[in-house]
This record gives sequence, structure tokens and C-alpha cells, in this order.
Amino acid sequence: MSNETTVPTPRPTTLSGWIKLLDGVPLPVPQVSHDKVCRAIADSRSSLRDIADLMQNSPALALSIIREANRHTHGSMSEPAENLEVALNRLGLKRTEELLARLPALPEGQIPPVLRQLQLISQHASQQANGFFASRLARLWQDIHWGSLLFLSPLWPLALAQPKLLEEWELRVIHKHESAHKVELELFGVRLLEICQALVEVWHLPIWVQQGYRLLISERRLLVKVLHIARDSEHPLHQQQRLDADPDLRRWLNQPANSVLLANGLALSAQYAWDSTHCLRWQHLTSLYLQMPMDNLQQQLHQQAVISARNDAAPGLWHPAEALLWPWDARRLPKGLLPAPAPTAEALGHWREQCAQLLVEPSAFRNALHLTSAACDALVACGMRRVMLLMVDRGLANLRAQQIAGLPAESANLTLRVSQSNVLQRLVTKSAQVRLNPDNNAQFSALLPPQLRGLFRGEHLLLRSLSSNGRVVMLIAADQDGGPFSEISVQAFGKTAQCIEKALHSFTNRSQ
Repeated sequence: MSNETTVPTPRPTTLSGWIKLLDGVPLPVPQVSHDKVCRAIADSRSSLRDIADLMQNSPALALSIIREANRHTHGSMSEPAENLEVALNRLGLKRTEELLARLPALPEGQIPPVLRQLQLISQHASQQANGFFASRLARLWQDIHWGSLLFLSPLWPLALAQPKLLEEWELRVIHKHESAHKVELELFGVRLLEICQALVEVWHLPIWVQQGYRLLISERRLLVKVLHIARDSEHPLHQQQRLDADPDLRRWLNQPANSVLLANGLALSAQYAWDSTHCLRWQHLTSLYLQMPMDNLQQQLHQQAVISARNDAAPGLWHPAEALLWPWDARRLPKGLLPAPAPTAEALGHWREQCAQLLVEPSAFRNALHLTSAACDALVACGMRRVMLLMVDRGLANLRAQQIAGLPAESANLTLRVSQSNVLQRLVTKSAQVRLNPDNNAQFSALLPPQLRGLFRGEHLLLRSLSSNGRVVMLIAADQDGGPFSEISVQAFGKTAQCIEKALHSFTNRSQ
């Protein structure tokens, strides 16, 4: 199974399209958890509480059980199951076994890291909720625990179906501070919160989860009023006076259900930095909710993060507790802002073999499609993650995609008119290379066809035209997922392009 995506599906652009896609995505369960639960169910000495305790170690398994138990409650007299033990009682052991048999069970390393990272955030949120709220609201601890663990669960199938969209959202909204509204409409066609809220309703998740999304979407005016009061954390008496002057706002703030949203806000915002504006906003809000001084809250926040990391951290995943060891103003850069890793020695060996095939004399290629397929393979071998080879027609008027790698299947039908872009006109006039980077991206992006730029989103892109017998016949577009290039891969790209150009010349003149 690929670590990039497990459900290669076209990207929807409507709310109904997203719900249909995401509701049908089966969430993989770690093999170890799956086996332990199956053994417990087969053991007549295991109680439902024992089985539920084992299931808690796998958020995906817990979600699947609760969803299945609630699937048939809509419109009936029974209330949706709010926690795992109630869900198991509803299903019974036989139906639970049948569900387990349908779920994909995989070694943890084969579960895509984007999904595992999101589930780790959910586990961190659950730990923060238990630490801050469960002892104060002891009789509601189950609601707090399951609500906080499942709050982000609508994003879990999205991490499987379209992992790159979530990574791009994080890069642009969190790290580059672009408008979330604009980015989400561009990437998803609808707001991300609307997708989450709709899935929560379809799955009949715990009512506190539904209330959290309703607050974020339709009660933002009240949230903004409370945030203004929460910022004045150095004057708790003044804060209390302002809340007392608005009893409706005070009642709204003090709802126990808000604990679920606060825990997830604390965990999610800490992913970027403990002292970011976004993180401090959630800390101030939690401080006001709990009537706890900020210093005490931050100390407990860090302690709970360490407990979460000790219990749930895994190799290859990021936990904010790691940043507590760093200088306070340090920042974790996302993959999209770090240079791509250099190709391994093994990968470079494979790349040399691919280039050697291109240079065989006389040409060993049966037809142009055979040649461009080998050319595309060589570009991927040198480290390019998204590649498109476009052939130029004899009149130098149109470019038609002939090979793609790492791009949506529908992009294989792309046709571009050369006249619509000054950059394309320059590239088809003679062999040339254009390298986009943050300094020139805005300038060149405005001069490229939107269809091409939409496929290669990001600030880094290589465009190179290749000639045969004095005429440009091919254009290569390639990048490393839009992030900064590995310079070794850029050098290998240049050498690959030279090999492809020689292969084109040899192929064109093979009859001579």
C-alpha cells in the first residue's frame, strides 16, 4: 500500500460529492489492535468493558464501531450511542465480529502517515480533555473523552482519499497565512468545516461533537465576543464582571460541551507552535472557561502534552511535546517549506539505468509512446514527484499531454494552446528552461495557462523544452510536490533532459 494515498479517487467539488466519497472510505486499523480485539471477543471471559478498553487504542476502530451502532438509530426512538461501550451493547458481539472482518487491518507502518498524524492529534486532544475537564466534570467523563477523540474524525477519511489536499491546506493556511475561505474553496469547492459538520450528522456522532461544529459555523459572533473577554487574562475580576453583565453569553460559554472544542483547539494549534497567536487564543479561552490563571494553565497544558507523547507518540509522526525541548521561538517547518530529500544511492543507481536505456544506439524504442514512457520513468527516478510530458504539434500551436506521473488521471487529456501564454511561446521557439521559485513565482504564474498551474500548485516548478532536428518537440513540467527542490534532483533533471533530447534525436533519425 502506498504511503501517499490509499483511495485514488477524483476530487469532488460539492458538499454532496465529498459526503458520498468520504462516507464510503474504509478506515484501516492497526493489525496489532485488530488481533487483540478479535482474541478478546473470542474469549468468553472478556467483558464488554474489557473489549472497549482494548478498542480505545485504535481511534479508527472506535469510530467504525460507533458509526455502525448509530447507522440504524436515525428516526427511531433510541438515541445515538455516545460512547464505545454503549455502541458495543447495541451491536452485540456477533455484529462486532462481522464488522471487524470487513475492516482493513494493516501493519502500522503501512497506514498512511497523514492519517496517523491526524489520529495522533485526536489522541493528544483526548489527553488534554481528560487532564483539564474530566476531573471537574467527573460524571460526564465519557462524553468528554469520546467527544474530544472523535471531533476531528471527519478528516480521517479525507486524509486517505486526498492527503495532498490536507497538506496543502496546512502549508497555505497555517504557515503562509492565506485566507482559509479562499484556499478551501479552491481546494475543496466548499468550506472544510461544512464537510466536517455534514459527516458528523451523517454518522450521528456524539451530540457534543455536533455542538462544536455548530459553534464554529453558526455561533461565531458569540465566540468572537468571548475571545475579546478572554484576551484580558491579566484582569480576571474585570473578565468576570463583563461575563456577569451578559448572562446569556456566560451561560453559552459555560456549556460542558465546549470542553470538547477547547481540547481540540489546544491540541491542533500546538502542532505549529506553543506560543503562536492561534495557540494563545485557545489558551486564553480555556483559561476563562476554567477560571484558571494562564501560568497554571500553560504548565498543565505542557504536562498533559508530555503524557500524551509518552502514551501515543510514534516514529515518523510529529508531537508538539517535542518542541518543549526547543528554543521557545523555534518553529517546525512543514514538508512544503523544506527542500525535498536528496535521492538515495539506490535511487540514483536506478536513475542511471533509466538514462542508459535512453542513450542506447541505435534507438531501441518501438514508437514515440515507448520513448516518452521511458523518459517519464527517468524523470521520476531522479526525484521528480509530479511530471508531465507534452508534445508540440508541427505548427507549434498546441501542446498535448503524452505522459504523466503523480498527477490526476484526467490530466492525461490536457491540451494547451501556445498562443495563450508568453512563457509557452518562448519555450517552443527554442530549447530553454524556466525554474519557478518564490522570488519569480507570481511573475511567471500569471503568464502560464491556469490549467497547467492548477496541476502544479506550489512555488517551485521546472519547465524545459527539448528539440530534435532544430525544432522543439517536447515540453517537460516537473516538480517535487510544489516544495523546494533537492539541488541534486535539479542537477539530475538537467542531465535527464539531455538524455531525453539525445533519445529523441536518435529515434527521429533511426531510419538513416
